[in-house]
Amino acid sequence: MRLPLRLAALLSLCVPLLTPATVAAQGAVVTTPQVRAELVAHAPEGVGHGKPMQLALRIAHQPHWHTYWKNPGDSGLPTNLTWTLPDGAQAGDVQWPTPKKLPLGPLVNFGYEDVLLLPVALQLPADFKASAVDVKLAAEWLVCKDVCIPESGEFSLSLPTGAPAVAHADDFANLRDTLPVAVPGAQGRAEVRSDASGQTLVVTVDGLPTGWQGREVAFFPETVGVILNAAKPVERWEGARWTAEVPLDPQRSDSPELIPAVLVARGELAGAQVAVAVTGPWPAVGATPTSSAAHADAADAMPASPPATSPLGLPLAIAFALVGGLLLNLMPCVFPVLSLKVLGFTHHAHDRRRLLAGGLAYTGGVVLSFVALAALLIALRAGGEQLGWGFQLQSPPVVAVLAALFTLIGLNLLGVFEVGSVLPDSVATAQARHPLVDSALTGVLAVAVAAPCTAPFMGASLGFALTLPAAQALVVFAALGLGMALPYLAASAFPAVARLLPRPGAWMATFKTLMAFPMFGTVVWLVWVLGHQTGIDGAAALLGTLVALAFLAWALGSPTNSARVKRVWGTVGVLLLGLTLAWAGPALRQEAVAANATGTVADGWEAWSPERVAEAHAQGQAVFVDFTAAWCVTCQYNKRTTLADAAVKAAFADKGVRLMRADWTRRDATITAELTRLGRSGVPVYALYRPGNPAPQLLSEILSVGEVTGALATL
Repeated sequence: MRLPLRLAALLSLCVPLLTPATVAAQGAVVTTPQVRAELVAHAPEGVGHGKPMQLALRIAHQPHWHTYWKNPGDSGLPTNLTWTLPDGAQAGDVQWPTPKKLPLGPLVNFGYEDVLLLPVALQLPADFKASAVDVKLAAEWLVCKDVCIPESGEFSLSLPTGAPAVAHADDFANLRDTLPVAVPGAQGRAEVRSDASGQTLVVTVDGLPTGWQGREVAFFPETVGVILNAAKPVERWEGARWTAEVPLDPQRSDSPELIPAVLVARGELAGAQVAVAVTGPWPAVGATPTSSAAHADAADAMPASPPATSPLGLPLAIAFALVGGLLLNLMPCVFPVLSLKVLGFTHHAHDRRRLLAGGLAYTGGVVLSFVALAALLIALRAGGEQLGWGFQLQSPPVVAVLAALFTLIGLNLLGVFEVGSVLPDSVATAQARHPLVDSALTGVLAVAVAAPCTAPFMGASLGFALTLPAAQALVVFAALGLGMALPYLAASAFPAVARLLPRPGAWMATFKTLMAFPMFGTVVWLVWVLGHQTGIDGAAALLGTLVALAFLAWALGSPTNSARVKRVWGTVGVLLLGLTLAWAGPALRQEAVAANATGTVADGWEAWSPERVAEAHAQGQAVFVDFTAAWCVTCQYNKRTTLADAAVKAAFADKGVRLMRADWTRRDATITAELTRLGRSGVPVYALYRPGNPAPQLLSEILSVGEVTGALATL
């Protein structure tokens, strides 16, 4: 399966190769297949107190390989230098050369190719008397091309006191041409503007070099995770004043009052250092212009997780949705409704016209239901609700209604009652005249139970769709519905498929009865889901309601009951159902104690929270997060198979991975916010956080033992 481009890119940046990171023996040079790294020094006036001296890590990259600036951009890690110096000696901050933009698909990173020097100033104490300055450096860098490899080296260098060090004078001379400079009189300011299209940082800088006027200028903020690095700013010059409108990252990780930045005009080697003061209030962190501050509160609790996907482009998102819809038919949650569709095929298998009409009606029901559900979701999100895909099953009343519906369908298939006996004559006659309505309603029902599932390709496309304008988003959801309905539409359109079914006969009555049991299996699942949401009392209340409903359906709809029996027992059934609903209502509305609130640990798993992930990062622990829900059948399948596998458990224990479970069974704004930050709109989502790296690796929706153990092997 081909992953979405941005996800593939992020995985390549977050997952080291199976070869270990390089650790070199002490020396001045470390060589790997990707780089030649060397500790160098420059002291043209000699090594000693009060003389200008510089140390630097020199990295010569192989062609097409690169390392990163202090702000790596959309992905990557900056090079880290740790110095060991003689007593009293001090090393200054790294003087980062002007970076360049490194596009990788839809990502834009900031970094360096070819030869790079990362210099620091060296100062010796006045009482330094040793004959040599012994320097040690422990360096870590991430070097990337199509894959990324974290490497490290330990370097040592001895500089004789008094002697000049000029072996790399040319490198340091070239370095001076690329170091950003502070431009006297340059002043920067910015304000945040919000509108329906998003948030924009409007940057204005006065006093840039006169030779830059009229030229394109690149903006490199030192603050990570604030702007959309891949977006092209809208620039303009007004005399000596440069203004740029820079789109903000919707899931930005900071709201700084001051943004240090490097600006560089096209064709220039060295940039200008400018401090950009942000005036006016920032919108809530991680919030869209219409979202609530609750989202921001949740996002502030831990380091930023860059979105796992980037804009796919509308055509690719539609294609992914179409494929995801096709694969949705393989998800366990859809099987019960598919049995109804198969039953419909048996009735019309040898009537080509009615078969095709039924396929079109089913397709229409599926597509329109997906569009309607998506429109409701978009409208609620625009109103500030923190919701994701599958939100309807986070509501206990919706779960209860679906359980009642599947109970009635199962009873009908068993012959306990006939719909025509319950409905008014006019309605029953209309149903008989328009059987296509049944096909369309089957499509609606399929969407109702399939929506909580997330098939491969769906996660990225739906996460992206919810960032689009409403009209474009609905097109993506329509493609999802078309993909789901496509196999049945194709089977309806091609008679050869229908001819594989036997001719109608007595076997159909047996088949109809058998199809009732998947319906009751679905009811068991829905009662279990509601039990997670409301507790054991809520589940018992629902079961009592279903018994009363079944009695009423038999009383009013059994073809063997006389009119008098229907009238008497129907009245009893209505009263019984009313009393049951009065008892069940409060129980269905109560909320079970959430594991996320209690922090309960079960079988080695603890409840997820942003604070716990941040705590694990601080302790240098790896974290695996299972974003799940009781109503997500795929989630439960993975939980009981792959995540319960002995080899997977052993791999988690061997690597000391902290296991967390984010339960989205009921609405949880914090979990919704985190899913949004990960570029997802539904569950399941599986995130592996590496020590010290807030950007997780996302695994596939349908987990395999090999995938999980392979990811853990790279820790």
